[in-house]
Amino acid sequence: MSFEWPWQYNFPPFFTLQPNADTRQKQLAAWCSLVLSYCRHQKLFTLDVLEAQESPVFNNKKIERKLSVEAIQVVFEELRKKGNLEWLDKNKSRCLIMWRRPEEWGKIIYQWVSKNGMVNSVFTLYELSNGDETEKEEFHGLEDWMLLRSLQALQTDGKAEIITMDDGKGVKFF
Repeated sequence: MSFEWPWQYNFPPFFTLQPNADTRQKQLAAWCSLVLSYCRHQKLFTLDVLEAQESPVFNNKKIERKLSVEAIQVVFEELRKKGNLEWLDKNKSRCLIMWRRPEEWGKIIYQWVSKNGMVNSVFTLYELSNGDETEKEEFHGLEDWMLLRSLQALQTDGKAEIITMDDGKGVKFF
């Protein structure tokens, strides 16, 4: 399934931050939506600012327009304010992108556990994110850092307990 670009993506002014405050807010909202949709479609969880400028999301080769690194930083800062991005370094060159928040992933995982009658079961983190049983689930392939945060959210809600096992971490669902 190919990614569906929003109409703004083929509109050249979209690639230049607009000076008018109202227009800029709408533009940033559109960029945030585009970045999250694209990352979700591609299952991307980490982004590098310099590499991002060359990725299709910020570089429309068809109309020969790309968003500047400075503008990408502004979009990323907006995503950070909304809770969808965390910087991995002080230089703000790499980030974690959360097109779903840990609590949302936790809810999806717990629904799967409940639906399949696996409450009171123990899983390794690997089984949850890479196991055969989860292959058709949206959380299959979830990166370890996000999986752990999702399980921590469930633990806070009293629905799971993260446990240490011989070969790493596991989780028991309640």
